[in-house]
Amino acid sequence: MRLDLFLKLARLVKRRSVAQEMIRIGAVRINQRESKPSSSVRLGDEVEIAYPRRVLKVKVLQDDEKELRRKAEPYELMEERRVDPEEIPW
Repeated sequence: MRLDLFLKLARLVKRRSVAQEMIRIGAVRINQRESKPSSSVRLGDEVEIAYPRRVLKVKVLQDDEKELRRKAEPYELMEERRVDPEEIPW
């Protein structure tokens, strides 16, 4: 499944276009590597998302689009940390 679609269906971002922009500026990583909106997300991958005031690290539990649309548990929260809004977490 595409990374931008996963972020949208997992409800980590509200819109897919927002997810694409976050990925392009480097605020989203898969397994500690920069990625593209079209990068594949697989079971067990670790995804880090940098928001303006916090960074989430999640483990992918579901990568099937149909299951995610049925509200399956998409991820497990591994870490959440606060960051200074002036700091760039990457």
